[in-house]
Amino acid sequence: LWQGFFVTAIGVGLLVWGLLIFVIVRYRRRDDTIPRQNPYNVPVEIVYTVVPILVVCVLFGFSVAAEDDATRIAPDPVARIDVIGFQWSWQFVYTDEDITITGEPGEPPEMVVPVGQPVVLRLISADVNHSFWVPDFLSKRDLIPGVDNEISITPTETGSYVGRCAEYCGLDHWRMNYTVRVVPEDEYEAWLDDQAGEGETAGGGG
Repeated sequence: LWQGFFVTAIGVGLLVWGLLIFVIVRYRRRDDTIPRQNPYNVPVEIVYTVVPILVVCVLFGFSVAAEDDATRIAPDPVARIDVIGFQWSWQFVYTDEDITITGEPGEPPEMVVPVGQPVVLRLISADVNHSFWVPDFLSKRDLIPGVDNEISITPTETGSYVGRCAEYCGLDHWRMNYTVRVVPEDEYEAWLDDQAGEGETAGGGG
């Protein structure tokens, strides 16, 4: 989306500068002849009124489509995880598997999700505003007390990704880190089996 906006901005800029240069060169004063005095030019005024409106409408349409895509919640996710932010760490609750992973300051928790499968995260704040942010996922969403907030993620590459709280939430805000480990589906199922029956797990969760 931002690339399209950037290209559009360049196009509009080139058009405006092109028209200015054309007017300066084409109608520069050569003598004392007074040019024709027209109070208005209806076709030109219609064009420079309608064209910007159309440009704004098109950009607005793309923005709405991109927002709908970014905020769409997967109807049948492979997992639902409550992401609970608190001063100053995180808790990941796999609601369908009865698995809870709780971090502590200095001991970041680890969320494990399967590659290529949709996962729904329900974002909950236990105290003040926090923000769930994994830079490699190119998205960020706030955790606000009393506000229901959900996002869907579908990681496309395996690996371990660093996550951070992106909303200043107090003295130890800088320590609110975590990791999201994206693994093949069979490895994810094996991890669930390992966690089953262990109850609440601190830190990385194995």
